[in-house]
Amino acid sequence: MTTRWQAEKQTVVNAAMELASASLVSGSSGNVSLRLPGPQDLFAITPLGKPWSDLGIDDIVVADFDIEPVEGELAPSSETLLHVNAYKARPDIGAVIHTHSLYASVAAVAGLEIPPLIDEMVMAIGGPIRLSRYAFPGTQDLADNVLEALGDRNAALIRNHGAIGAGRDLREALDVCSLIERAAQIYVQASLLGKVNVLPIEVIETQVELFRMQRKAEDTS
Repeated sequence: MTTRWQAEKQTVVNAAMELASASLVSGSSGNVSLRLPGPQDLFAITPLGKPWSDLGIDDIVVADFDIEPVEGELAPSSETLLHVNAYKARPDIGAVIHTHSLYASVAAVAGLEIPPLIDEMVMAIGGPIRLSRYAFPGTQDLADNVLEALGDRNAALIRNHGAIGAGRDLREALDVCSLIERAAQIYVQASLLGKVNVLPIEVIETQVELFRMQRKAEDTS
């Protein structure tokens, strides 16, 4: 089935395949969405319960911001509220990915936020990776809690659940998700060694300001 969003839906499928290949998701867990261009508030998202290994372009669901279906026969992801609320709250976000990667999930279960450990983490994410308050999966409470933890950054941990990465496009969101997992692994293993050194506060402040300035410049360009 050919649609006006064929290229965008293929981009979602490609991102899903990359996530599965990198073991950031497994089975049918996790979800990927992309804000669609045009005057309407629409997004494309992976469907509910479809294994990543079987995902095809016609499985991608297009919906509006009221989560009314526009295209596709499958039900959208159970975490669709999280995605659409991120788009509503953050016009700078063009793509959202929810992962269940191992070390990010370890941190989320242990109740650990990930402090600014490495330079690229602050430059790409905008600061620490905050941990949301717990809420039942798929609910408005979960969406609200995760958005609170996300703030103006590109990543958050979902308590007892996994992580969320956001970006201007799917390439950036994918890179953020990879970085979340790397930072979580570094943090967990450094903690086991008994010593975690965060970046100097003046470095963090400078890098966060650079992150925000870059975002502002892109928003006005």
